[in-house]
Amino acid sequence: MDIADMLESVDGDSVFLWRGEGEVLPTILARGPWSEMAQHGGAPAALLVHAAERALGEPGWLLSRMTLELLRPVPVAPLRLVIRGRRGRSVRRADMALIADGSEVAQGVAVLMREEAIDLGDPAVGGPGLPLPASCTEPVRIPGMPDTRSFHYTAMESRVAAGSVARPGPAAVWFRLAVPLVEGVENSPAMRVMAAADFGNGISWVLPPDRFTFVNTDLTVHLHRAPVGEWVGVDATTVMQPHGVGLTTSRLVDELGEIGIAMQGLVVRQRAAAA
Repeated sequence: MDIADMLESVDGDSVFLWRGEGEVLPTILARGPWSEMAQHGGAPAALLVHAAERALGEPGWLLSRMTLELLRPVPVAPLRLVIRGRRGRSVRRADMALIADGSEVAQGVAVLMREEAIDLGDPAVGGPGLPLPASCTEPVRIPGMPDTRSFHYTAMESRVAAGSVARPGPAAVWFRLAVPLVEGVENSPAMRVMAAADFGNGISWVLPPDRFTFVNTDLTVHLHRAPVGEWVGVDATTVMQPHGVGLTTSRLVDELGEIGIAMQGLVVRQRAAAA
């Protein structure tokens, strides 16, 4: 069976199928915008968070940081997940790797912190600083990206909240993971955040996607609280330099206010046809 036949045979209503301990099968809903054979970065990011929470998570522990390093494109193909957990009294850490066909394609580090109530008085609550999802209707449709069944257009529901994803410049979008990330598993707040956070460079593009690629090599998310509700807002700004390196910074919010930040390093290249 070739890759195209395999993809068609692994269509479904979730992004991943869990096939035994550490064996994961992506579906069509994992694929991203740059190649139908490669996953959107939000898919493995959320998958690794699920693995970390499965190994180390329990009530009273918050995902404080997640770093994903994309060593090469993560294929829409069978994956093996390797995880090593470390437990402390206040901090837990998971080191993870995704392996495809014998080669390591991604690494991840998840840090969980034990929550403890402290008296801070009455902290100010400023809200998200964006129109709420209920008042936003325009979905993300980025010029030059095919409108097919995929992670970015099918697995995720999106509503533009500020700026425009059809023109270059900063933009803010609400995202909701609309399907189970892993078949038979409820999406956790941390999974929903990681699925959304990787969209920053795509919604705040500054170079036309039909002439340039700007693939993130990594994603780091810091959270100071878990999101409330299903919607996660990504308020993103991208900077690109003529030496082919870029950076996207995203403010992460829910409907109550800020929850954290996300950073993505970008490799910027001109497409061959446009060179």
